[in-house]
Amino acid sequence: MYYNILSELKNAVRARQDKTTFPYSNMDFAILKKLMEGGYVKSVEKETMGRKSAITVKLAYKDKIPAINDFKIMSKPSRHSYADYRSLNSVRQGHGLSVLSTSQGIMTGREARKNKIGGEYLFEIW
Repeated sequence: MYYNILSELKNAVRARQDKTTFPYSNMDFAILKKLMEGGYVKSVEKETMGRKSAITVKLAYKDKIPAINDFKIMSKPSRHSYADYRSLNSVRQGHGLSVLSTSQGIMTGREARKNKIGGEYLFEIW
């Protein structure tokens, strides 16, 4: 799930690793693509090893400073959080990224406001 990926990304960045791998799922791959578009991850690739697939993620650093500082999980398996497009605000005065699961797929908060779509508010990252 995405909350495991976020914590593993944060730990990998703190350990100054160049890349990390995760088991493949469509939702995790879509979330990592949005993080790549936001500049928090350098690249995301799907690799097939026999019958199993994995996601290889290269981590992003800016002048040896990690791109990922922290994250906040908004929707958990025990408590789902939903938001309409009017209630989506910027994260950390525009220096962060919010990610939603909508009826049209995984979107950032900015894309959801633009398309006037709400959904399950997954997490914020900065």
